[in-house]
Amino acid sequence: MKYKAEEIKVLKDIEAVRRRPAMYIGDTDKRGLHHLIFEVVDNSIDEAMVGYCDRTEVIIHKDESITVKDNGRGIPIDEHPTEKKPGVEVVMTTLHAGGKFDHKVYKVSGGLHGVGVSVVNALSDWLEVEVTRGGKTYFQRYECGKTTTPLKIIKEESGLPNGTQVHFHPDPKIFNTIRFSFDLVAERLRELAFLNKGLLITLLDEHKNISREFLYKGGIVEFINFLNQGKEILHQPFYIHEKKNDTDIEIALQYTDAYTENIFTYANNIHTEEGGSHLIGFKAGLTRSITTYAKNHNLLKDLQLSGDDTREGLTAVISVKVSEPQFEGQTKTKLGNSEIKGLVESFTFSYLSMYYEEHARAAEATIKKILTTARSRVAAQKARELTRRKGFLENSPLPGKLADCSERDPEKSELYIVEGDSAGGSAKQGRDRTFQAILPIKGKILNVEKASQDKIFASEEIRAIIKATGMNTGDNEEEKKPLRYTKIIIMTDADIDGAHIKTLLLTLFYRLGRYLIKEGHIYVAQPPLYRIKKGKKGLYAYSDEELKEIVDKLDKQPEIQMYKGLGEMNPDELFRTTMDPENRILKQITLEDAAEAERIFTILMGTKVEPRREFIEKNAKYVENLDV
Repeated sequence: MKYKAEEIKVLKDIEAVRRRPAMYIGDTDKRGLHHLIFEVVDNSIDEAMVGYCDRTEVIIHKDESITVKDNGRGIPIDEHPTEKKPGVEVVMTTLHAGGKFDHKVYKVSGGLHGVGVSVVNALSDWLEVEVTRGGKTYFQRYECGKTTTPLKIIKEESGLPNGTQVHFHPDPKIFNTIRFSFDLVAERLRELAFLNKGLLITLLDEHKNISREFLYKGGIVEFINFLNQGKEILHQPFYIHEKKNDTDIEIALQYTDAYTENIFTYANNIHTEEGGSHLIGFKAGLTRSITTYAKNHNLLKDLQLSGDDTREGLTAVISVKVSEPQFEGQTKTKLGNSEIKGLVESFTFSYLSMYYEEHARAAEATIKKILTTARSRVAAQKARELTRRKGFLENSPLPGKLADCSERDPEKSELYIVEGDSAGGSAKQGRDRTFQAILPIKGKILNVEKASQDKIFASEEIRAIIKATGMNTGDNEEEKKPLRYTKIIIMTDADIDGAHIKTLLLTLFYRLGRYLIKEGHIYVAQPPLYRIKKGKKGLYAYSDEELKEIVDKLDKQPEIQMYKGLGEMNPDELFRTTMDPENRILKQITLEDAAEAERIFTILMGTKVEPRREFIEKNAKYVENLDV
């Protein structure tokens, strides 16, 4: 199919973008800033999905400008029939202008709204585009979304490969920061490479002089292998790829010995974090195929399997590509196409049933794992029923060791989860009782990464945390109550044990209440590492670098005290340095890359020792303030 300017459909102008950028990119902070890169990259990916592009390159320049280039067909440069401008200028300056509305050029695409690159242009103080088509390279420049130069030929040479290069600089008047994160960009590009097998994506950061290449010929099967690093697998990955009409469905799955499910869903390369019809169809097909196999082979006996039973230890990637996807909002986090549910359910059931009949060992290992899970679920239900009969999870008072605050508005309240009785005592005495609650915990809680449900809910410390926070573990309607505090702050000693306890708590929230992290409720307090005394004045340093700066400024030697535990500070000092909203340092825990988070939690907290040893050896050079 020829791609010409007449294929570009014009819907409306872009005047509102600079006034309300959050409507188009989510926010004007870190997330929105990086969204600019991904909007431009999506255009290259769309070219790859229709077979015209196999290389994409992203460069983060030292001036925080970004270059994205590909070897696709190149944006049309001929005159648009109604706009009387070159096609590339229409695409760059007109909202809802693109070749993705009538499916003549793109059967499927991620940038369905047609606002992508025009929004990037509008939110950049300058943008330059180069298009190579037919042996000629064309150039045009824009400032704040408006054209500043005519389209002109800057190079002409036979044999020049077609392609598009977009070079832009985010407008610092719009964004809170224009500092790009190499890791965040790399994570999304890696994900796109998994979803588009055979596509080479390269990333270069001129700041750090580092680069990465992403090329996965195995596609989402390699994605499964990546996600399951460090886990004990039960069988080789199962993979299906089916096309029906304009719908393309890819599914890969593998069971491990883990206690959690790990499912990633995508629609037209967009990570649908809230799932949707493809996820519902997959779950239904999976449960039906496993239950049918177990019944046909007389394995269930008196057990009734639930959907949750069939997904414990499961890692799966579901990727669908459809011509008319229905997303919920511009953020595209949930797929709504009802017809996709039936297709995915049917394919999953038929192919997985066939797979189990042909692979007896994989079926046996999987069913054995699921039956164990079902029995554990029954035991966990009995344990929870027992605690309810004792009044723990219903109308019982809060945990006895919780020192609550007087404020009852969760938006104004915060909970400190503090390691040890000594630090807990100091925190209780030093806190602002109006809005700060304290929950001391006894040392190292249960590692939920290695524990079954019945053991998790039998843990007194974990039940206390669940009760105190009001977190929803998804168990029953009674627990689905609003949080009691919008800030849940982990406060531990700055030593090895403190770091371990902090990791155990983060694992608990990641596995049992991941929504708390996604919604920004989890924080880590950063107590000072040093107290520098000069005369009657005391200064505090929160890092070795800060200590050096303070010492260098003093005209003579100070007395330096290194804190090893929170309990070494008196209540007033603990509040002033670590809990006072005017002075404290809190680090908000975010979930920017769920796949990488899953991998790291498995490596650090899982059952396999070797991947953990390799991780420690690789990252030991980055450790600071190690006290052994």
